[in-house]
Amino acid sequence: MTADSPHPLPPLNGATMLRALFRHPRRLAGVRTPRTSYTLDQIDGNQLRRYRQALGFRDEGIPLTYWYLLAQRAQVATMLDDAFPFRLPGTVHTANSLQVHGDARRDAPLLLATSVHIRPPADNGAVYAELDTVARQRDADVFTCRSTYLVVRGQRGPRKQPRGGDAPLPQVASWQLGRKSGREYASVSGDWNPIHLWGWSARLMGMKRPIIHGMHTLARACAELEQASGGGRIVSLDGRFKAPAPLGSELVLAADLGARHFSVGAGGRPVAEGSFRFA
Repeated sequence: MTADSPHPLPPLNGATMLRALFRHPRRLAGVRTPRTSYTLDQIDGNQLRRYRQALGFRDEGIPLTYWYLLAQRAQVATMLDDAFPFRLPGTVHTANSLQVHGDARRDAPLLLATSVHIRPPADNGAVYAELDTVARQRDADVFTCRSTYLVVRGQRGPRKQPRGGDAPLPQVASWQLGRKSGREYASVSGDWNPIHLWGWSARLMGMKRPIIHGMHTLARACAELEQASGGGRIVSLDGRFKAPAPLGSELVLAADLGARHFSVGAGGRPVAEGSFRFA
């Protein structure tokens, strides 16, 4: 799929995940990383409504993190392209950056163009892939999304000691992850990765326990930050995933609304952190 011939944006569902399990990259010498372009006829109003309800967004607008659901469809399709040299199963979503650039019409088409950058191997051999998606409508940018994935594991080094001296951020909110949280988010997002669903499916993928989607954590944090600000709208969010958050755990959001930093912890350790910006 080239950027010159956009096709309809593929769905993200269980069939997509199954296809990913059996895809083997060609690793052809000289093949460039894929650049893809897809179109979406209009925003699914029912999905948007369910997303707001599931993540705690109280107004009727389009939350910043909702755009990730569309970007993810484009990015997964890109990683399933023959020119992408790594398998999707086993990749680890390590960071995500979202920024909204303008208002969007819900009943008008969106064009989502995605490019891939493979970073040079780190000193420990780890390799990261960055997928950048730009969504445009009526010749204007609507949002941009950069997702960073660990695609080749590196050698483990000594455990880093936490930095001292930084004052802890004040607690803003907390929420309990139910045992069905992974499946409930999957039913809205289409991301049916087995590590998020049941104990047995997580163990099949090498996980001790099912964990919540990282973007569920960022979205819930975004909703809580907007409420804590008195109704401000977050238009930019940079998040880094530090550790898995098992289903059934309590997540605690701490933030400095003035300095625009946040962290989410579970069981006394950080699972996500980053920065944000209000409109």
